[in-house]
Amino acid sequence: MTDVSDTQLAHLRTFADGALPAYLADLERLVNIDCGTYSKGGVDEVGSFFQEQATELGAVIMIEPNEELGDTIVAALDGRPGGGHCLVIGHMDTVFAEGTAAERPFAIADGRATGPGVNDMKAGLLCGIYGLRALRALATAESGRALKTADWLPFERLTFVANPDEEIGSPASTSTIRDAAASADVCFVLESARANGDIVSARKGIADYIVQIDGRAAHAGVEPEKGRSAILEAAHKTLELTALNGRWPGVTINVGVITGGTRPNVIAEHCELEIDLRAEARTDMELAENAITEICMRSTVPDVVTTVNRRHRWWPMEKGPQTARLAADAISLAQRLGFDLHDAATGGASDANTTSGMGVPTLDGLGPVGGLDHAPGEYTEIDSIAPRVCLLAALLLSAAHPQP
Repeated sequence: MTDVSDTQLAHLRTFADGALPAYLADLERLVNIDCGTYSKGGVDEVGSFFQEQATELGAVIMIEPNEELGDTIVAALDGRPGGGHCLVIGHMDTVFAEGTAAERPFAIADGRATGPGVNDMKAGLLCGIYGLRALRALATAESGRALKTADWLPFERLTFVANPDEEIGSPASTSTIRDAAASADVCFVLESARANGDIVSARKGIADYIVQIDGRAAHAGVEPEKGRSAILEAAHKTLELTALNGRWPGVTINVGVITGGTRPNVIAEHCELEIDLRAEARTDMELAENAITEICMRSTVPDVVTTVNRRHRWWPMEKGPQTARLAADAISLAQRLGFDLHDAATGGASDANTTSGMGVPTLDGLGPVGGLDHAPGEYTEIDSIAPRVCLLAALLLSAAHPQP
């Protein structure tokens, strides 16, 4: 990492403070677009805005179309040869239904901006755009002239992925993120900071399972001995799976949904379990996955057949030595900018799990401070916007030349 001078920090903060009105105008524009994950038109409208902003910065745009979800937008900026490669990720979708923006549009009151998706993560997506603008403004001030991308970007390449589907686990965009991460030295994910201002240096890994159990139907009153109850087998498995909690530190296993049977007087022929696994460490997650499979494939009720399907898996975002250095750098820069910062672990997953799981040093939660995500009261603290734009720009500048 390279040092960032006090003079550079002052230039970055001056830019961020001056850009706040424009940032808020852009935030209002984005918040008032309905762009739930399955609202393709709205997500693509946000994507068009992102393309405009990235193109103005000098990026080359690649669009990965999708017929059902929004298109994935990849903006690539080429900078100084010899610098590192950086990946920045922000998502464009929200969890809200069509019509929500009209019901409760963007508003500002008591120092907070509100509206659907304001914090998760339209404010973060804009933080990435304005952080790059801050870097350009700094380089322009230092040189005294307008600069081409190659002259102001401290990385050899920076790839900014705006994905359309993070709220459903990024099924369409994960391959794009993985391709971009393959050559990245560092990754910054622009989810909002925690409500207390913490950035995120670790996330639990998540795996989702569907377990299908097939037994044999029979009349429950006349000849129950001929039946093989899938529900009874599911009950045995649920108890065994639940008993795994506590076996490994930070590992939780929850059977959250059970569906099965047709009538109370029929021995249940079919039953289905939905299982959520979360773990802090990859090794523990692998052990837990093996235990889940072993339990599910072992039968207590004779003659039943069980099928185990893992739908999704995100490896844990672990705080390794390089990520720890990134977090320490962020904390130090924040102190020099005049505010306290801490890093934290969280149980939820994001696209940071994908990059971290590939071994790329990753920090998350770098957007502005806010809270109540996915709820009607979702908000972003306006006073946090300029400091977080400045912090992101400083982190990019600091991380441009990674340690060997």
